[in-house]
Amino acid sequence: MMNIVMRQPLAEIDTAALRRLAARLRGKVIEMSHAAQAAHLASSLSCADILSAAYWHVLNIDPARPNDPLRDRFILSKGHAAAALYATLAMKGFFPLAELDTYCRNGGRLAEHPPANLLPGVEAATGSLGHGLSLGCGMALSGRIKRERFRVYALLSDGENNEGSVWEAAMFAAAQKLENVCVIVDYNKWQATARSDETLMLAPLRDKWAAFGWDAQEIDGHDVVALAEAMQRVPNGSGKPVALVAHTVKGKGVSFMEDDNNWHYRAPTAEEVAKAHRELGLA
Repeated sequence: MMNIVMRQPLAEIDTAALRRLAARLRGKVIEMSHAAQAAHLASSLSCADILSAAYWHVLNIDPARPNDPLRDRFILSKGHAAAALYATLAMKGFFPLAELDTYCRNGGRLAEHPPANLLPGVEAATGSLGHGLSLGCGMALSGRIKRERFRVYALLSDGENNEGSVWEAAMFAAAQKLENVCVIVDYNKWQATARSDETLMLAPLRDKWAAFGWDAQEIDGHDVVALAEAMQRVPNGSGKPVALVAHTVKGKGVSFMEDDNNWHYRAPTAEEVAKAHRELGLA
C-alpha cells in the first residue's frame, strides 16, 4: 500500500523557533561533552542547524512509533557527532532528556558512536565512515520494492567523502534513480588533524556529486530556512537523488570554538560551558 506523506507547508517554517532549537541543541551537546569529557564536540556543533531543520520541519516521524515502516529515515553517517543526534532525539521525545546524562557512561545506551538496536530513532550503527549512504540506498530500494513512500536522508562529514564506498553508493543511487534519497554533506572544511582539502582534494565537491548523477546543490548549512526548504523538496522532480553540499563552520555558535580544530578532541571546562551558554543565549 502506498502511504501519503503529510508535510508542513513551506510557508509555515518558524525561523525563530528553529534557531532557538538549534541553540538549545548546541547548549545540550556542550553540556554532554563536558560531563563525559568526550571528544567530537565541534563536529556536533557544525551540524546542529541541519538536525534542527530536519527533525522539526522535514521528517515524517512519530516518536511514539519509532519503527513505523512508513517513516522517513535519517542516518547519521558521521557517527562521531552522536551527541548531536542523541540530544535531538531526546528533545523530540524519543527517550527522556534525563538519559542524556548517561552519555558515554559504562552500561548506558548512549555510546560515543550510535549503537544498533538500542535507541529508538537511531536508524543504523555508524562511526566507521562511509557506510551510512550505502545503508540508506538499501532502505530506499527496499521501500520501492514494497511500494512504500518514504524518504531517506544521510548526513555525511566532508572527510567521509574520502571513502570509496561513498562513491559506490552514489553511483548505485543514480543508476537506480533513487530520487527519494538525499545526502547532506556537513562541509566544515576540517578533518581530524588537517583541512579537508589538504588531506584529499574534495573541491569542487558539488561538481563531483553532480558528475556522479546527482542533483547537487550548494547551501548555507547554518540557514535553517534554506535547509528546511531544500530537504522538504525531496524528491524534487529531477528524477535524481539529491545532494546538498552544506557549507558549515566547525564549532558553530560559540566564538572561541568556531573553526578551531582543537575542539575536535577537547572537552570544555565548566567555565567554558557557562561562557558558551551565554553566547548561545541560554544563560
